[in-house]
Amino acid sequence: MIRLFSFGLFVFALVFLSWSVRAASDDLANLRQMYDGTMLPKVEVATFSNSDKLQPVRVVHRGKSSLPLPKRAKPFPAIHFDNQGHHYDLYDYLAHNRVAGILVLKNGEIAFEDYELGIGPETHWLSMSLAKSISSTLAGAALADGSISSLDDPVVRYVPALKGSAYDGVTVRQILTMSSGVRWDETYTDPKSDRRKILEVQLAGKPGELLRYMGSLPRAAPPGSVWNYSTGETFVLGAIIEGATHRHLPEYLSEKIWSPAGMENDATWWVDGPDGLAWAGSGIGATLRDYGRFASIAANEGRLNGRSIVPEGWFGEAGAAHTIGGKTVSYGYMWWVASPEAFAGVGIFGQLMYINPKEHLAIVVLSARPKPEDTALDESADDVAFVTAVTKALH
Repeated sequence: MIRLFSFGLFVFALVFLSWSVRAASDDLANLRQMYDGTMLPKVEVATFSNSDKLQPVRVVHRGKSSLPLPKRAKPFPAIHFDNQGHHYDLYDYLAHNRVAGILVLKNGEIAFEDYELGIGPETHWLSMSLAKSISSTLAGAALADGSISSLDDPVVRYVPALKGSAYDGVTVRQILTMSSGVRWDETYTDPKSDRRKILEVQLAGKPGELLRYMGSLPRAAPPGSVWNYSTGETFVLGAIIEGATHRHLPEYLSEKIWSPAGMENDATWWVDGPDGLAWAGSGIGATLRDYGRFASIAANEGRLNGRSIVPEGWFGEAGAAHTIGGKTVSYGYMWWVASPEAFAGVGIFGQLMYINPKEHLAIVVLSARPKPEDTALDESADDVAFVTAVTKALH
């Protein structure tokens, strides 16, 4: 009887464990649901907090010790701003925009830090397109250490697999500014767009297929003549960096930034298979404070531990508007231009990394907004008004 009872408990435990794993899995959206914008609020938070369960990842290792982020002695000032005829304060901004985490760093010190929606300091939040700005910085690091000899080098010098494709004749700089002239449709919610087609390629998890898809795209305009926002272009950038440095992108991020910067936690980065290419345009999972440490490096013109990890003046170019095809584009090297003195990394669903070197200010906002709206900074009027108000209040 005792043996039967014990066996019954064992079977119940197995069934309960199986149900628990299935229930936990059911709490996460898949990537198609994510890009369709069909996630319930609690599912969205769970999904963004568990990006390493959605796709294969490589670990971005931190160093042996972490760098403390001291708290600013002065109290955080009251924040008020007007937008589209309405008056808002800090609490409106956090609530209306479903902000899960916010960190304001002034002179490298924490001026304000807050967590909502059930997340905390140890939560690894999905980067969305903040990864583009991080990948751009790694391109600067590769240029500084000589792995990339010039931004005017042809792409195929570092990615021979693209020889004979529409990327043959395109430069590294044209990839960074998304002006390759290669056709691309970024519409997140259209199953027929290139963004959604490449999502299916990503979900298949076959190493090499991402580059093969990019190499199959036709040319729409001469290189350097048209600007077109393209997540696909970031896969090419990732391949350039990996080809130039002979390092996997997560490994190179660890070597150049994550380890020497004293990050508190390891990060993760989606890859297209066990030994495949990193998703240079998305898929980093990191904590709020570690995103803040990265933002502080950018606000400090790339200086880390007394030396610059990028060429002198890199962020002045990376965060500035560029003229493409005779038109001024408020987009640098995968950073959006926020003002003449500031630039920002922006991701769908409300991810923001605002950098103002002159004010020694970095603001990171991690959000769970309901739809994958346009990532252009000028499409998020609330964000622009908010960071402007914070900048003025801390001046």
